[in-house]
Order: sequence, then C-alpha cells, then structure tokens
Amino acid sequence: MSKNGTVTALVLAASRRGAEDAVAKLQGVSHKCLISLDGKVMLERVVESLITARSVGRVFVSIESIDLLESVPQLKAWLDEGLIAFVPSADNLFASVTTGVAVISDPYPLIITTGDNPLHTPDMIDHFCAELAKDPADVAVAMTPADDILAAYPEGKRAFHELKDGGWSSCNLYALSSVRALGAARVFEGGGQFGKRPERIRKAFGLSFMLLYRFRLATIHGLAKLLSRRWHATVKVVRMPYADAPIDVDNPGDVKLAEKILAARRMAAE
Repeated sequence: MSKNGTVTALVLAASRRGAEDAVAKLQGVSHKCLISLDGKVMLERVVESLITARSVGRVFVSIESIDLLESVPQLKAWLDEGLIAFVPSADNLFASVTTGVAVISDPYPLIITTGDNPLHTPDMIDHFCAELAKDPADVAVAMTPADDILAAYPEGKRAFHELKDGGWSSCNLYALSSVRALGAARVFEGGGQFGKRPERIRKAFGLSFMLLYRFRLATIHGLAKLLSRRWHATVKVVRMPYADAPIDVDNPGDVKLAEKILAARRMAAE
C-alpha cells in the first residue's frame, strides 16, 4: 500500500458527539465526516486529496470501526485496492495519533489531518510537504494569515489567533517527523478546541505561551520558537497561501459555505 510519495498520512475521523453532532444531524448520519457535500461524502473528499497528492505515499484512516469506511462505496473500493488502510481510533486525538504511530510501520514523516476538512486539495497537501522537506522540523503546523482568508471571504466572521504579526487560522494539517514530536502531540490529549480559553491554553502550552498569546506579544514564529524550547523538539509554522485551507466543517453554516465553494470548483472544472 504505497505510491511514489515519501510521506505517510493519517486522517483522524472518529466522532466525539456521534449522531448528536449538529452537522451529522443534518443528514441523519453517525459521524459528521460521513455527510455528503455537493454529491460526495466529506471523508471521501479528504482521503481523495491525500491519495492524489504527489508527496503522499500511504494513507491511513483512524476511525472507530472499519465498517464505517466500508459503508461508503468509494472508501471501500480504496480499502480493497490497498490505497488506504484502517487504523482503530482511541479515546482522544492524542491517543489516536499514538495508536497510529504504533500500528504504522516506519510512520515518519507523518502528516495528520481530520475528516472534516473537505476543502483541502492535493496542491495544498503538496505545498505543506514541500515546505517541510525544504526546512525539516520535528513538528510542523499549517497556518493561513487572516488577511488571505478575508480577502477571499470578506463576509466571513471566523475566529482568528490574533498575534503581534496579525491574525492566523489553523488549517488542521500537522506533521510529525520524529519520535520526539509525540511529546508535542500530547497537547491534544484533552481535545483540539483551544479557542481563547486561557486555562486550556496554559495547561497545553505553558504560562509563558498563554501570556504572550493572550496579549499579542509574540509573532506566530516567536511562539513556535518558545514551544521548541518547551518540548525539546523543533517546531515550525508553514504558511499556507490558500484561503480555503483553514475552512473546516464544524456547524451548519460551515456546511453551506463548503458546498458553495465545492460547487464553484466543480463548475470551474467542467
């Protein structure tokens, strides 16, 4: 199960709220990543971008049961063809990552994304991997400047990480390049939604980070250097010049926006 790419990809697709998730409820499915967007299942879109990316050689999907993957015809076909493989999810994001690393042979470099990012494209994935290869680091995080997003979607009122060098938004795309990076991944042990809650930020990243972040006293790269010292592993921020990259599907409003963007892409390709 490999292509020519040298990077392994892990998709975190397990559901925290199951059928009670507001997005899952829209179509009566068990996982929000199993809803259809512009005629295609969201998780299928995420996986397809990874399979198509030149830099990715292997794709693993972390979810509660292989039956969930087999319930989607195209995902089942990819499983049967050996283009993707199932990895059992665990109780939280960190545990799912460590399970993936333990199960996957020779996992590094490993890129990680989530099953609710249907707007990621092969070009985005390849850009992230190329930047990582150009300047290797133990941990890499994909971020897009707020100005880039608002230039494309001026009506958007998305939450940004406001720092000394402006606003930034996470693309839910990460890379771990060594076993040292697993210590950094532990910040997701309690979940991935930090928002602006100081106590959660303090517990995950430390008091110095929290203060610099909260009062906008550091740039995005300055915070990366601080985390490098804290975790004893090099941390790098990869700037993603794609306005769509940070747009995931967390609520019904996101569903409408994602479908609008996907329909526009489809029509442009016809």
